Amino acid sequence: MNQEHILKSIDEASKVIGKTWPLYSFVTSNPLSGYEKLPFADAVDIAKGNLNADMFIEASLYRKAYQLGEIGKEELATLLNENGLSKSPEFYLEQMESQNRTEEKNSSHDLDRIMAKWLSSFMDEGNAEWEMPNKEDGFYKAWRKLAKYDSEVSIKDIQQIPKTPSEALQHILKNIPEKDYLNIFTFHLAALPGWTGYINYRSTSNSQWQQFYPIHLEDYLAVRLWIAHHINSPILPEKEQDGTDKTIAKLQYVWLKAWERTWQNQLIHTLKKDSIIATTSQKPESLPDAQMVFCIDTRSELIRRHVESKGNYETYGYAGFFGIAMDYEDLNDGLTRKSCPPIVSSAYTVSEMPQATKAKEKLAYERKNEIEQFAEYFLKRMKNMLPSAFGFVEGSGFYYGLSLLMRTIMPGYSYRIKKNNSSSHETICEPKIDSNNLKGENHFGIPLAEKVAIVKSAFDLTGWKNFAPLVLFVGHGSHSANNPFGSSLDCGACAASPGRHNARMLAKLANLPNVRAALALDHSIEIPETTIFLGAEHNTTTDEIVIFDSELPDTHKEQLGKVKSDLMSAQRTATQDRLGMDSDSIALAQRKANNWGETRPEWGLAKNAGFIVGPRTLTKNENLDSRCFLHSYNWEMDDTGNALEGIMQGPMVVTQWINNHYYFSTVDNNTFGGGSKITHNITGKFGVVQGNGGDLKMGLPLQSLRQSDDEMYHQPLRLSVLIQAPIARVTDILSRNENLKTLLDNEWIYLMVMDPTEQNDIKRYEKNLKWVSTKENSKDVKQNARKVELELAD
Repeated sequence: MNQEHILKSIDEASKVIGKTWPLYSFVTSNPLSGYEKLPFADAVDIAKGNLNADMFIEASLYRKAYQLGEIGKEELATLLNENGLSKSPEFYLEQMESQNRTEEKNSSHDLDRIMAKWLSSFMDEGNAEWEMPNKEDGFYKAWRKLAKYDSEVSIKDIQQIPKTPSEALQHILKNIPEKDYLNIFTFHLAALPGWTGYINYRSTSNSQWQQFYPIHLEDYLAVRLWIAHHINSPILPEKEQDGTDKTIAKLQYVWLKAWERTWQNQLIHTLKKDSIIATTSQKPESLPDAQMVFCIDTRSELIRRHVESKGNYETYGYAGFFGIAMDYEDLNDGLTRKSCPPIVSSAYTVSEMPQATKAKEKLAYERKNEIEQFAEYFLKRMKNMLPSAFGFVEGSGFYYGLSLLMRTIMPGYSYRIKKNNSSSHETICEPKIDSNNLKGENHFGIPLAEKVAIVKSAFDLTGWKNFAPLVLFVGHGSHSANNPFGSSLDCGACAASPGRHNARMLAKLANLPNVRAALALDHSIEIPETTIFLGAEHNTTTDEIVIFDSELPDTHKEQLGKVKSDLMSAQRTATQDRLGMDSDSIALAQRKANNWGETRPEWGLAKNAGFIVGPRTLTKNENLDSRCFLHSYNWEMDDTGNALEGIMQGPMVVTQWINNHYYFSTVDNNTFGGGSKITHNITGKFGVVQGNGGDLKMGLPLQSLRQSDDEMYHQPLRLSVLIQAPIARVTDILSRNENLKTLLDNEWIYLMVMDPTEQNDIKRYEKNLKWVSTKENSKDVKQNARKVELELAD
């Protein structure tokens, strides 16, 4: 038997699953990333069979979108006509609604339950009081030593079990043709895609847990197939007739495309209005009082509008890790976490060092943290250890009762007390950056050339040339109570960590005199001596912006005071806008942030649908309803196209991940989402299961996507990207980047380009580097729609 063929088949089968990210770093990603080399329509058809999942929204929600005009009559009529569907929209709606969604019986239920039990025990990351023995030997060997104690499997002698996973697989598969290996592995990996997705994450992340307690898909399959053999669960899945109605699938896809095309046309109409079209060559009337760089996150669109309305302020959009591929060593808990996009390798580690005169304060802060951490650990042990649990509850019940009462009845007041009494290390520390390549050596900082490159990249990618006296790099984070998926509301560009650390580090680098001198000498970037850069953080739950100003010179204190006052005003109007109320909106936002029974502290990136790459003049006067990622870009300053290529290779791919994570979590929340928060249970500190077991949840909770079980909030549309740049430049970039061209050709992303060299005409990308003008297309849509209407009338 060919072991190499087995491993190759496992690798191929693993493409049916994505990665399940841990709760403490819950990165949004495309659960069908392994299918991206296929056209979207083919990919969802295959994935539906592999995962027994729904790939499109319910027909009733298509009906609602059609009734609300979100699916336009003209766009729908044209697409129905193009696909040879000649009957009325109502006829096709009724046809789709007649297909009831039915859940198939799981023939491997017992096997899935047994595997979930073993996986949760082995993969625990500190939640369990008693560890599974022999974990350091790896999953297969640890299971083998304990298998005889599993009464559900009835293995009396471990000598029955081969010593290695490869031997076990060869033994189970010895009488099965090699051509069936791929089907077998695909079936068994897809049975628990949440758990196998986390194994996929662990085996590629090289985390400490994986280093100490290794587990791989080969181990999982060896254990699963051996157990399946002993409990008479099927090894080779039975061939079933495909019950999917191909006509219904085609209809669902046509209605999805009509919805997406309608949204695109509305966006094009907005951006083409005479009142907002402005060329980037126009000179600003005056230098702004302050400039603020926000993450491209859709939630930044709202706060940017409100900040700009409060004074002479200019805002930019930039990926929230601020161009620093770093890990961050947290002073509070000593843990080092990734703080840059998952697709980027971390080149640096950023830590905290005391400011010149505050070494003693840093030591005091660290001691306080140690005491608080020990107290938390001690209380947890007292609650969980059997001998002390009852006495602890009796003795502390009164105080816990008061605490719970306070948090329940007055969560907003509790939030403000906690906020006012909490100390921040940012007031006594400054960020320090080191190279990961030099780890373990006695080194300080990184070479000047690298510092300059980081700062210059920020200016290049955003098309930035003039500098105000105050410049804020504004990262973002979220605040919510009793929310296992809280990290999903933090910065996706920072691997689901808050962006404050990256923002502070970039500000520190941009303030360095030698960096400024090199920028001026080597790159003709002149930063005035009067310009000061500061880090800040936008709390997306309360819309508060906190500025880290401990190193601010006295010369700028008055200016910063004015900025802080205006940001408080922006918080008030932004929360009013977001929460739909005229008064007490900040108090409500704070209550939602600290209410441990609140299932929707904020909506996160729900409703995301577009990614706009261009100057702020394209969108400044419009309310985009927090539906668009906004990345600043000036095509005139990007002669080589390198800046745009970087945006398309990085942020465009990441926003596609986010968009598809929301899409699939919405269309089938049971398979791809997080289920209902009401019955969540945390397992192993890293994941959530529904109720008392089952598969690990890999996506967003139901409450992050819908107003109710039947009422939609997020509209599941694929990402539509619009770039303002010469179309020849975009075409050239795509011709050099096959991965980007594949995403577009296979319709995982839509792309439109507004060409400033052709009167800002907007063209849509078609397959194989071809473009279609939206002006001509708009005429065709109306003509075709009218033609169809007349045919239907006859």
